[in-house]
Amino acid sequence: MKRSQDSMPPSHVSQHKKARVAPKQVVPAGEGDPSEGEWTRVEKRKAKKTKKVEAKHDEFRLDLRRVSSQDVRDLVLHIIADAPPPNWVKVENARSIEKVVALLIPGILPSTLALPPLPTSATSNPNIPLSIPLPAESITPIHFIANTYSHACPTRAPGDQTRMYSVLSEFFQCQVTEEERAKRQAIRASQRACDNTPSLYLLSSKEMIENDYPIPSYMADVFEKGPGWIETPQASEESLLLLPLEKRQSKIYAIDCEMPPKSVIDYMTRWSGITEAVLASATITLAEVQAQIMPILAPKNGPTSILIGHSLESDLRALRIRHPRCIDTAIIYHHPRGRPLKPGLAWLIKKWAGHEIQTRGESGHDPEEDARACIDLLRMKLRNGPSFGEYKTDLESIFERMARASRKGGAGSVRSVVVGHGNPGVMHGSRANSNVPCTCDQEVLEGLLQAIPPHEFSFGRFTGIADALGWLTPKTTAAETPVVPITPGEPSPIVLANAQVTLNNQLITLYASLPPRTAFIIFTGHSDPRRMASLNGRKSAFESAIRSGKNAEYMDKTDWWTASDGRELEEEVEKAKRGLLFLGVK
Repeated sequence: MKRSQDSMPPSHVSQHKKARVAPKQVVPAGEGDPSEGEWTRVEKRKAKKTKKVEAKHDEFRLDLRRVSSQDVRDLVLHIIADAPPPNWVKVENARSIEKVVALLIPGILPSTLALPPLPTSATSNPNIPLSIPLPAESITPIHFIANTYSHACPTRAPGDQTRMYSVLSEFFQCQVTEEERAKRQAIRASQRACDNTPSLYLLSSKEMIENDYPIPSYMADVFEKGPGWIETPQASEESLLLLPLEKRQSKIYAIDCEMPPKSVIDYMTRWSGITEAVLASATITLAEVQAQIMPILAPKNGPTSILIGHSLESDLRALRIRHPRCIDTAIIYHHPRGRPLKPGLAWLIKKWAGHEIQTRGESGHDPEEDARACIDLLRMKLRNGPSFGEYKTDLESIFERMARASRKGGAGSVRSVVVGHGNPGVMHGSRANSNVPCTCDQEVLEGLLQAIPPHEFSFGRFTGIADALGWLTPKTTAAETPVVPITPGEPSPIVLANAQVTLNNQLITLYASLPPRTAFIIFTGHSDPRRMASLNGRKSAFESAIRSGKNAEYMDKTDWWTASDGRELEEEVEKAKRGLLFLGVK
C-alpha cells in the first residue's frame, strides 16, 4: 500500500496505473520490492466468486470485507506482539519491522484526496481499495498522503443500526489469548475456593492510579495534594493484631456526594437531588464535613473502613479526601463493550438486580438510593462470586498483550506510548508504558517526535481537521445534552484549508523523523457524525417525553419521532461509520 518513491512524478496528476496480475497471484499493493517489507493483499476468494469479480475489478480480484478498527488493531499486534497474521492483508518480512506508528486522524475524506465516492449500488463491492491519484498541491493540501500511499482502504467504525461506537475503544481492546484465558480461569477458580470477602474487591494501588483516584501519600507519591485536602492515616499493623478477632473486620460504608462548590446557577434537581430550599438551609463547610467523616473512615479502635461507591474517585475529589481502601462498582462490574468504558449505576441495577433506580424524574435524584444500590451490587458479588457481572468474552488492553510479547527480545521488551489530547493515561493509554498529555496538535507532533525513538509502538491522534469541520463538541456532564445543529453547517473554507496544510506539514515532519523499517499506519476512524448525533438526540428526547407520560397528540409534530426518521438515522449511521486506512513501511 506504500507508494514507490522512484515512480512519483514531481507535481502533476499521475496517469500511471498499477500492473495487473494473473488470477490467483498475490496482488502487490505498491510498486516497491516486496522483500523490502511492502504491504500486499492476499487472494482469498474461492474460484467461483473470483470469476464473478474479475470482470469488474480485475486489478484487485479480492474477497475483501470492510476493514474495522479491530482489524487495524490485529495488524498492529501481528507486527509487534506475536499475534497471528490477519486474513485481509499480508506483510512481507513482518519480523524485520522495528517500530509501528499508528495515527488516528478523523476528517480526511475521500474528497480530500480526490478519490471517487464509495459505491452505493447493491451489486458493487464498497470494500475494494481505492487507488490514490498523485495530485498537484492545488487539488489537495494534504499531498503527503497521496505522495506516500498508493491506495486507501475503506474502513467501518463499530456500532449498531442506530449509533456508532468508539473507534478508540475497539482499537485499544482485544480478546485475550487462549493461554492467558486459561490463566485467568485458574485465578478465578482459586478465588472461588477462597473466602469470598469484600476485601477481595478492593482496588489495588495500580487500579487507583489508572482510574485517577486521589491516593494517600503512603501508597504512592503520584497525587499532588492541594489546599484543603486530608488523607486517612495509615493503620498500624501492630495495633490491629492486638484487637480481638471479631473487631479486625473492616466496616463498609457506601457514599454518593452531590456538592456544589460555587454559586448555583442551575440546581439540576433531576440529577443532583438538590433544591434551592434544601441548599438555603445548608451551613456546614467542607472542613466540617471532613472532620465528621474522618473518624468513620479511621476509627480509633478498629481497622480502616472500606468505602464503596460508583466512580468513587469523583466523590473523594469532591470531599478532598485521600482514602486507601476503596471498592468501585464501576470497576468490579463490566461494561458490555469492555474497558475502558464503565457501566452506569442505573443500568447495572436494572441488569443484575432486576429493578430500577433514579426514576423520580423532575422530583430529583436521591444520592442515598445510589449509595444503597452500590451495597446491593457488592452483596450480589459476594453471593455469586467474582465472575458475576462480567461478560463471557475476556478482553484486555493491547498494551497488556504487547507487554507479554516475546518476539522483540522477551516479555517487557515491547515498549508503548500514547500521545493525545487530554490525559490518555486515565483512559485508553492507562496500560501503556508511557503517556503524553497534549492540548493541541502541535503538542501531539512534538510528543511523538520525542516518544517514537525509545518505544516500539507509538499511537497519536490529530484532531485539527475534525475541529475545523465542526465535528468536535465540548464535553458535557451527565446531566447535559450536547447541542448539535439539525443541519450541520459548512466549515469555513479558509479555516479548513489552513488545518489541512498544517496537518500535511506535521505529517511530513513526523515521517522524516522515522527510522527505517517503521510501519506508518494512518486511519480516519469515521466520517461526519453530526447528523447522526442530532437525530439520536431527537430520538432520545421523544422517547424520554413518552416515558414521562406525555401524550404525543399534545406534542409539537416537529418533536415527533417517526418511522421515516428511523430510516434516515440508520442511513446517517452508515455514512458516519465510513473511514479510510493507509498502510506503509518506511
